[in-house]
Amino acid sequence: MKLIKHIFNTVKKESPILYAIVLLHFVLAVVCIGGILIDDRTVTGINVWIKPFKFWISGGIYILTLGFFITKYPYSNIKKNIVRNIVSWTLLLEVGIIFYQAVRGVRSHYNQDSLFDGMLFMAMGILIGINVLVMILLAFDAARLKLKVAKPIQVAIFLGWVVVIVGSWVGGQMIGQNAHNVGIADGGDGLPILNWSTTAGDLRVAHFVALHGIQIIPLFAWMLVKKWHATMAKKTVAVIIFGLLFAACIAYVFYQAKQGMPLIKL
Repeated sequence: MKLIKHIFNTVKKESPILYAIVLLHFVLAVVCIGGILIDDRTVTGINVWIKPFKFWISGGIYILTLGFFITKYPYSNIKKNIVRNIVSWTLLLEVGIIFYQAVRGVRSHYNQDSLFDGMLFMAMGILIGINVLVMILLAFDAARLKLKVAKPIQVAIFLGWVVVIVGSWVGGQMIGQNAHNVGIADGGDGLPILNWSTTAGDLRVAHFVALHGIQIIPLFAWMLVKKWHATMAKKTVAVIIFGLLFAACIAYVFYQAKQGMPLIKL
């Protein structure tokens, strides 16, 4: 809790606008919970509000993460603000489209039912493409610059960006096949809330795990630096091993999905 409080306070102090956008994400996630409780409409077999609920939460966490990590980069204030604005506003618009499509009761992803739906989906792809370019920049600079953190944490941030870029590539795989599932059409039986298929392969598993590597790997490194009494070299090696195991996990669930196998078969 102390770390979370520190992250929120740092982001609030350094970028009030980005902080407000993060809070807006969480507030709209609560609105979606209300929608789930009172609106019975469904899309591909699940309540229309579940998808925007997940994306508001995930998007808010991602923007908060970037807002905190950017303070550790030796960038000028102008460059930091450019990155913050690009990421926070594009993702707000991205999830806003998902929310809008939920309000209409139609699919947000892979929806080519009308010219308007297709244009919205194309816009989402462009917005995500912009964010991937920012991820590549931050990964490149995490490798070549000295960040204002301990060495193991800097290595973890670099590895985190790399796996997020991999997760984005998995997202591109889903766009390429115009669906989440492998072996069956989207929809059908799935895990609660996550809705990952329990009867066939689902590329969202690898996509989800990889996208949250930017939180999980640095968090592991932070705990290691704080709790483990060892040299920085040993801690750095431990972080690299953890990052490789995390990457192996992504590779496994991706392979599993491509074979048409569910993460959990029910």
